[in-house]
Amino acid sequence: MSVKYPKVKFDSKQRIYVSFYLNNKRYRFFNGKKINVEIYPNSFPIEKRLEMGKLLAAEVYKFITSELAFNGLIPENKKQYCINDMQYFKLALENKLKGDYSLKYKSMLRFVYDKFLKEIDSNSITSDEINSFLNQYVGVSYNTIKRHLNVLINDAITLGMNSRPMESIKAKKTKAKLHKPFDNINDILDDIKLFNSKLYLCCLLTYGCLLRPHREIRELTWNDFSDDLKYIHLSGHRNKSGRNRIVPVPSYIRDVLVRGERLHNIFSNQPQPLNKDYFKTLWHRFKKQSNVLEQGQTLYSFRHSGAIEIFKRTGSITKLQKAMGHSSINVSLTYLRGLEIAELKEEDMPMV
Repeated sequence: MSVKYPKVKFDSKQRIYVSFYLNNKRYRFFNGKKINVEIYPNSFPIEKRLEMGKLLAAEVYKFITSELAFNGLIPENKKQYCINDMQYFKLALENKLKGDYSLKYKSMLRFVYDKFLKEIDSNSITSDEINSFLNQYVGVSYNTIKRHLNVLINDAITLGMNSRPMESIKAKKTKAKLHKPFDNINDILDDIKLFNSKLYLCCLLTYGCLLRPHREIRELTWNDFSDDLKYIHLSGHRNKSGRNRIVPVPSYIRDVLVRGERLHNIFSNQPQPLNKDYFKTLWHRFKKQSNVLEQGQTLYSFRHSGAIEIFKRTGSITKLQKAMGHSSINVSLTYLRGLEIAELKEEDMPMV
């Protein structure tokens, strides 16, 4: 079989991909995941992506001209042959656990799988059984469990499961849980500074750089900062949006930064970051002894307060979207509604 060498191209978002045809069907690869190659060109700066894309093209060509089965590409070959629904369900979990996903995501899939397994009496998965399982949860928990269960069911269907037990099951409407913003940001920060210097720096970065505290900030190294400390560079695999981000660092944050070894974490002063619950635990302790916090104010309230400040100063949804690292303006609009920013001014109201 004659196979043409893959082409390397950029899409409209400056993401690089490898394009090729196999059995008269076109494929596009943005990374080497489907051929078990650790090449992720779009996690690199734009000027390096073409070079990495060429490496990916070479690996893809090597793979498609080899004797290896191309199960990851051809839908028909992806299907497995199991005896019952539960075998497909188990196989779906195994596939997800092998994927390039966060540990938190994999842990949640495993949790949902184990919980659901205890509720099933037979080897078939029905809508009634899923409803019975989901109705143990309420509100946000219901929708979170449903979303992860749906991922596993859909993957099981892709692998060959014939039933579609979740088609009629809808998400439940929930009331938005707000992280109440701060009216007295300076007082709060001063109080935190006296309590713990690491928590203080985390809060400053959450407010001033709009980064998320529990991963994006906790995992920061000095290598993520520019030499003059004026910018933070985060690759796509380091932040929730999945895209590379360059974040300005305000002067009041630079004033408290003391640069360490380039590959060391900025909080631990070691190559390894602090444990994943570190700031969650610190915030809980601060909250218990604080006299300035109000009901509903959390560590994420600093990010929300920073978002409000940007929107008030610029009036630009586009700038807010870029600052927050949201995937689209629609996400930012939803975020603003959650923050209860009024879209109407007094002069917009009916007059008599």
